[in-house]
Amino acid sequence: MAAVNDNGEAIRSLNDLLRQRGIGGRVVITRGVLAFGPDALRQIQQAVASFDAFTPDNDPYGEHDFGAVGIEDQTLFFKIDAYDRDLRYHSPDPADPAVTRRVMTLMLAEEY
Repeated sequence: MAAVNDNGEAIRSLNDLLRQRGIGGRVVITRGVLAFGPDALRQIQQAVASFDAFTPDNDPYGEHDFGAVGIEDQTLFFKIDAYDRDLRYHSPDPADPAVTRRVMTLMLAEEY
């Protein structure tokens, strides 16, 4: 766990950059979320970007890699995962963008 704490700030910053500005990774949207349509997708993007309700319960490592937002009476989750450059395995060092590709998935809570 010490390695996570040592790199936590860097990982959190990289995750926030993807979540808030769409920089440093890709965003995957499930069919359930896509079905909301373009106007709601913009609302979802804004809700995810402005999400700041991170707590020890939903963010135990302080990496800002998971959260829940509400849109149109639905709960949606965002989840950020750090993969190796080939998107096959977990990243060897999620704090190092040179060896990591981030993927943020937006999904309905029921799709989790």
